[in-house]
Amino acid sequence: MAGVPAPARRKSGRRTRGGRADSEAGQTEETSQTGEAGRAAEAGRTGEADQAETDPESRAREICLQQLTLAPKTCAQLKDALRKRGIPDDVADAVLDRFTDVGLIDDAAFARAWVESRHYSRGLSGRALGAELRRRGVGAEEIRDAVATLDPGAEAETARRLVEQKLASTKGQPAQARTRKLAGMLARKGYPPGLAFRVIREALEAEGTDAELGDEPPDDLPENDFDPYTE
Repeated sequence: MAGVPAPARRKSGRRTRGGRADSEAGQTEETSQTGEAGRAAEAGRTGEADQAETDPESRAREICLQQLTLAPKTCAQLKDALRKRGIPDDVADAVLDRFTDVGLIDDAAFARAWVESRHYSRGLSGRALGAELRRRGVGAEEIRDAVATLDPGAEAETARRLVEQKLASTKGQPAQARTRKLAGMLARKGYPPGLAFRVIREALEAEGTDAELGDEPPDDLPENDFDPYTE
């Protein structure tokens, strides 16, 4: 109709083909940059890993740090771990010397901590603890110093505690049989027959059932075979 303006065309909310193309191009560029950064970081990590593989000293340090993170280790234990992974002995010795110099490896401290922990948690005697340290490559001097921190009175008291814990399970058996069984338990923890017989006799006397025991340990009393310095 003449004189009536045509209705205004509604603007579409949809993007034009050109706008969509620009947006997709921006996203593609951003993705490409992110991918390149990720690939660069991955290449850096790969390069570090390759360096560790090709450099025995770097690999030896990495192995030692991994082992020490799991638990304290002696120098001998770490050297064995390096040898099993193909690290040359001269490289292993150099790295272990460095770790020792900075205090990351300390066999004397390891031995003292081992003695204290295993004596009170497992009731092991000084002889048994010395044998364990020997198997872990600790030197004789470090073993002697660590075992010397155990007071003889404390060892006897630990033996008494072990006997008291086991005594009830032997009730009703002959005194000689009870003595052998309790002495065997103490022998496996490194206690000598003389000490074992003494603390067992004390326990049976306190119980009032020691009449069948003599004044001397029976000939067939179990003995321990621990030698902390030559085993």
